[in-house]
Amino acid sequence: MLGIGIPILLAFLFIIGIGGLGAGWWIILVAAAVVAAIVMGSPKHWVPPWEWALAIVGAITSLYIFFAYDGIASRVGAPITQDLVISVIGMILLLEATRRALGPALTIVASVFLAYTFLGPYMPGIIAHSAKSLGVVANHQWITTEGVFGIALGVSTSFVFLFVLFGSLLDKAGAGNYFIQVAFSLMGHMRGGPAKAAVVSSAMTGLISGSSIANVVTTGTFTIPLMKRVGFSSEKAGAVEVASSVNGQIMPPVMGAAAFLMVEYVGIPYFDVVKHAFLPAVISYVALVYIVHLEAMKANMQGLPRAVEPKPLVAWLISLAFTIAVICALSFGVYYTMGWIRPAFGKAAPWIVFGGLTVVYIALLYVACKQPRLKMEDPNAPVTKLPPPGPTIRAGLHFLLPVVVLVWALMVDRKSPGLSAFWAAAFMIFILVTQRPLEAMFRGEGSVAGAVSRGVRELLEGLEAGARNMIGIGIATATAGIIVGAVSQTGVGSALADVVEVLSGGNIMAILVLTAILSLILGMGLPTTANYIVVSALLAPVIVTLGQQNGLIVPLIAVHLFVFYFGIMADVTPPVGLASFAAAAVSGGDPIRTGVVAFFYSLRTAALPFLFIFNTDLLLIDVGWAQGIFVFITATLAMLLFAAATQGWFLARNRIYETLALLLIAFTLFRPGFWMDMVAPPFNNVPPAQIEQAMAATEVGQDIRLTIDGLNAVGDPVTFTAVLAVPEGDTGADRLMTAGIEYLDNGGKIMIDNVAFGSAAQAAGLDWDQEIVAVQTPASQPTKYLMYLPALLLLALVVVLQRRRAYTQPAKA
Repeated sequence: MLGIGIPILLAFLFIIGIGGLGAGWWIILVAAAVVAAIVMGSPKHWVPPWEWALAIVGAITSLYIFFAYDGIASRVGAPITQDLVISVIGMILLLEATRRALGPALTIVASVFLAYTFLGPYMPGIIAHSAKSLGVVANHQWITTEGVFGIALGVSTSFVFLFVLFGSLLDKAGAGNYFIQVAFSLMGHMRGGPAKAAVVSSAMTGLISGSSIANVVTTGTFTIPLMKRVGFSSEKAGAVEVASSVNGQIMPPVMGAAAFLMVEYVGIPYFDVVKHAFLPAVISYVALVYIVHLEAMKANMQGLPRAVEPKPLVAWLISLAFTIAVICALSFGVYYTMGWIRPAFGKAAPWIVFGGLTVVYIALLYVACKQPRLKMEDPNAPVTKLPPPGPTIRAGLHFLLPVVVLVWALMVDRKSPGLSAFWAAAFMIFILVTQRPLEAMFRGEGSVAGAVSRGVRELLEGLEAGARNMIGIGIATATAGIIVGAVSQTGVGSALADVVEVLSGGNIMAILVLTAILSLILGMGLPTTANYIVVSALLAPVIVTLGQQNGLIVPLIAVHLFVFYFGIMADVTPPVGLASFAAAAVSGGDPIRTGVVAFFYSLRTAALPFLFIFNTDLLLIDVGWAQGIFVFITATLAMLLFAAATQGWFLARNRIYETLALLLIAFTLFRPGFWMDMVAPPFNNVPPAQIEQAMAATEVGQDIRLTIDGLNAVGDPVTFTAVLAVPEGDTGADRLMTAGIEYLDNGGKIMIDNVAFGSAAQAAGLDWDQEIVAVQTPASQPTKYLMYLPALLLLALVVVLQRRRAYTQPAKA
């Protein structure tokens, strides 16, 4: 019904926009043709002529912009009938493709936004807008780069496809199975070992995959049955896989497709996105391993038998230290060798590097061929022993080379994401084509010609898998473009901002909760990428503005990561968490119960965004190496305690007051400044008339905060906080002038008389005729980390209380 209803609805809207049936008779024909094709059906085993017709016409509507570019450029904003026909056909076919590829939710949301665009005058007063003609809408949505062919689709074709292709090729080569086997060999002997191995293998798969559902299907087919064998219920086994797979989208270097959109929306390099996202992702994974451990403790699970006896602790520590030293030495050696090769060999340097990589690849593959071949074990077969760690790790080290190439290009050479993925994918193609023939030679098994044929076949299958995996992302970003185009064309963003501000009462925490809820609701039907595009377009600017009005300066990247995190949470959240459904299909459990359990496991992921909004140290913003390590240790400890509180088990089953104490300790470790600001305020309040004295008394480079009354862009009164770094200057007046501020005293009111163009003051949002109503200078404050002392004492008390019960309280499943 939806397939028939959407084309009819769009035809109705387009006829309204064009001025009636007289001018829009052809729209009826277009909609009727699409409806007829839908009614005739889409067989599963062959492609009928009407489906070919839809595909070819859809391709023509996309290619039209390329071939008619010169004509379109010469009539900007004045579309001709030909443009309208192409746009109408394109939008109807795009929404039909969305319905088929992604289901009804995104199709309905995009249709609602299109209806809102055409029916603006009939909407309630707060969101009403002027009527839009078909020419204006078609031009905005299809012909320009404001709608379908906007930033989102551009990023998905420029960056995302290459990363998706790279992940598909790497998985086809056998890397996915390798990661699973390594995780099991290293962690299978622990309590709940298969579940911990599922988390680690999903983390490793998440390095190269930006899709939570793909992670579930890839690793879950093996890990979920094994988890069930050691005592996990179907729902808990599926939930562990879902929680770990969803986190794959926040795991650098290959994050979800939305991370590449951040590069464009926030205007920072992908390297910075990875840097800011790294710490929360690692903390989240460590906490999930701990949650699995707690579940194993509750059920008194035991690990699987070890393949080899472990080394004594001292020998193990020496081995670990030696391994780390070798990796560091290799890293320094490669770094300085690369620095020497480029100037020494000039244009020939890439070939020298490729030659070196090839030698290393052949050597690692030779080592791998001396080990038993890795096989995907039957997860339903009895498990008698784990694979030995050493041979298992050595059997696939060559799979790490393309990942090293990708990370090196992204993080060391600082190349663009697209170019980095290109080089990694190119090297992966080389590995796929040569891996089987070299294995045949080194192992002495089979014919080289047959191995070459198999390698080429695997390459083609990998290319096909990459293209298939990209279909959903491409369609989602294109359809989300319709929503973004409607928002920019109708001004509903500012109207929604007003509604949200009223609902939140101007409270930053309330608007964050509302944003999280909106992301979860939209995520029930929208893919992660589309969800991120919609919510960030609607609410990211509102959060930044409201934060400024509340005196909280929120970095834009923190807001976008906040939206991103809750977008991926939607893959977990019942009733429509797609990853939960995928896991339930493998585990045989109930999908809703799986989603509920996975949601509780993922509470740590839901807590992190709120924490890094208020404590940007977690995003490594303006943080040095030493402080970064300290933040990682304390934040990890805090997240483990948060996990223990939410799971109701620490050293023993929690009492209610112990759960509350653990939550309080975790909050204090995450945000010690919250309590210290109550004890010793971080700022001194200075009368606005003494702003010059305040600037003179504050050290150069420190921040001074100004509370400003003025008007916003549409003339409404607004109050916000501006932060200015104190510049060089002999006097306070000189420093104000350097910052770009000229002011006058108007009967006791300090008014801004002029703001220099391009100055720090202008960048902070200051403008002519605003009033400075408050000035705050930094106050001398004890270090906020003193608050760790009472938190750790309280933790010690909880440990003592639970240790007394741990030996007498029986574990319960």
